[in-house]
Amino acid sequence: MADEDLAWGDGPLPVGVLFSQTGVTAAVERTQLLATRLAIREINAAGGVAGRELVEVGRDCQANPKVFRQEATRLLDEEGVRIVFGCHMSSTRKAVLPVIEARNALLLYPTVYEGFEYSANCIYTGAVPNQSSQPLVRFLLETYGNRLLLIGSNYIFPYESNRIFSDLVIEARGKVLDEIYIPLSCTAAELERPIERIRKLQPDVIFSTIVGAGTAMFYEAYRRAGFDPARMPIASLTTSEAEVAEMSSEAAEGHITVAPYFETIDSDNNRRFLAAYRRQFGPGTPVTAPAEAAYYQVHLAAAAIAEARSVDRAAVVAALGRVQFDAPQGRVAIDTSNNHTFLWPRVAQIDAAKRFNIISDPHRAIKPDPYFLSSSQDDWALASATARIG
Repeated sequence: MADEDLAWGDGPLPVGVLFSQTGVTAAVERTQLLATRLAIREINAAGGVAGRELVEVGRDCQANPKVFRQEATRLLDEEGVRIVFGCHMSSTRKAVLPVIEARNALLLYPTVYEGFEYSANCIYTGAVPNQSSQPLVRFLLETYGNRLLLIGSNYIFPYESNRIFSDLVIEARGKVLDEIYIPLSCTAAELERPIERIRKLQPDVIFSTIVGAGTAMFYEAYRRAGFDPARMPIASLTTSEAEVAEMSSEAAEGHITVAPYFETIDSDNNRRFLAAYRRQFGPGTPVTAPAEAAYYQVHLAAAAIAEARSVDRAAVVAALGRVQFDAPQGRVAIDTSNNHTFLWPRVAQIDAAKRFNIISDPHRAIKPDPYFLSSSQDDWALASATARIG
């Protein structure tokens, strides 16, 4: 793209929005789409980005990597978009990134993922393993025991997350009893084998990287099997308010999730966010950690674009290193040494009302370490005690 095309103007500023309203991960991606729209509306109501109105451009990506790639191409080549917010599954991010990189645009990706990736054309605003798996392993082994069974959906994020999780468990002298994968769009029959393995092996904890519609199905199958979450809970990086809304309270109660954000965070910023979200989209609409990341990343990007007075990738990324935002989870900032985000990882347990009660909280933002340069639990404890947003 020519330099003059990136010159700062005074008309509407198109931004790409790539999420799914249909498909296997639609329930949680809809929350990300709504939160993105809320942030855009707030920014425009406050005068836009240096006087320019943000305009959402995008279509339903159907939880399909091919559709994500096609839509990213259309946005960049036909709609004049330079900044894109979106993607959920790692398979969709990996489908979109080559399109973004080839055109030197910028993707902001708001979902927990497996780490071990860097792109100069991507800002990662979801948690990485030292902000998700590492604190979760520490909590589970201290609370429940050291014999774990791993089950996940059959694609890249569960495979890589389970590899990292297994390494952490073994380092902590725990034991991984088995590792099982089911289709992304699974059937009830395809859950029978993991349920039988749970019955046979009787682990202390089941670590689930099942995503999408299969999540509620698995928790309901666990309940029907008569297992006890007080003795053998399911723990997850991704089970959120959106998935819990699709299951019974009996299936949800007692299970564990680690995430930077839960609806139940007790803060003025979170209460304001929830009130604004539900005024726009309805009182029963779930809010999730991926939605909160989708929300705050728009505010961060808008502040950076305004400071740079440009949508040039390098200028925006440089400005992102100088801006912060008081998000619902707490103050967040981008570490431009790796393009990931300082986040506040919390562990929560679902109660009988299907609410996440926070039971472990570092009370500070944790520096992202997407490549596990400091991988031990002792290193994590030190980092959690010393990290600060500058």
